[in-house]
Amino acid sequence: MNANELKRLATRADGARGAAEARTRFVDAALAAGALDVAVGAVESPVGELYLAVTPKGLARVSFASEDREEVLADLADRLSPRILESRRAIDEARRELEEYFGGSRARFEIPVDRRLIRGIAKDVLRATSRIPFGRTSTYTEIADRIGRPRAARAVGNALGSNPIPIVIPCHRVLRSGGALGGYGGGVERKQLLLELEAARPVP
Repeated sequence: MNANELKRLATRADGARGAAEARTRFVDAALAAGALDVAVGAVESPVGELYLAVTPKGLARVSFASEDREEVLADLADRLSPRILESRRAIDEARRELEEYFGGSRARFEIPVDRRLIRGIAKDVLRATSRIPFGRTSTYTEIADRIGRPRAARAVGNALGSNPIPIVIPCHRVLRSGGALGGYGGGVERKQLLLELEAARPVP
């Protein structure tokens, strides 16, 4: 490779770095000005890559790698706002708490959550689910009883399956009567892994 080719490569790299820096400045300015309605970004975890969406109200979406990202973004644009940008800074608090949870130093999430994607009976179901302590489990029937709908165990299961903020709203802690895992929006294998992760640590 001659000197001219090296120079061209260096110029191209500088241009890419400049574009990335300009984009970061733009996103930070939008964030500071309150012009960013939904910030998104990916984080690694023991259950695979998680894609987070955060609004000024809090964490609105946690999606698994098995979910179609374009569909997730389209749903966020349709139901929350089309003003969506990637921002590591905006998702930093959620990322940190998730890393602490998976790392064994956090048993309770403190980040605010934005529940606007939760509708109908799911509001009551997921509110009750949020109260299940770390290291404990409940059942579909018990959740139905808690929300005053004792015959609605199947509706409870459907609501849990549509949970837009899994892990943080711990729908993995709800099992079938008798101890069978039941379903999970992220797949039964992930549900099993989350339960094993919590069972392996002392209950605070």
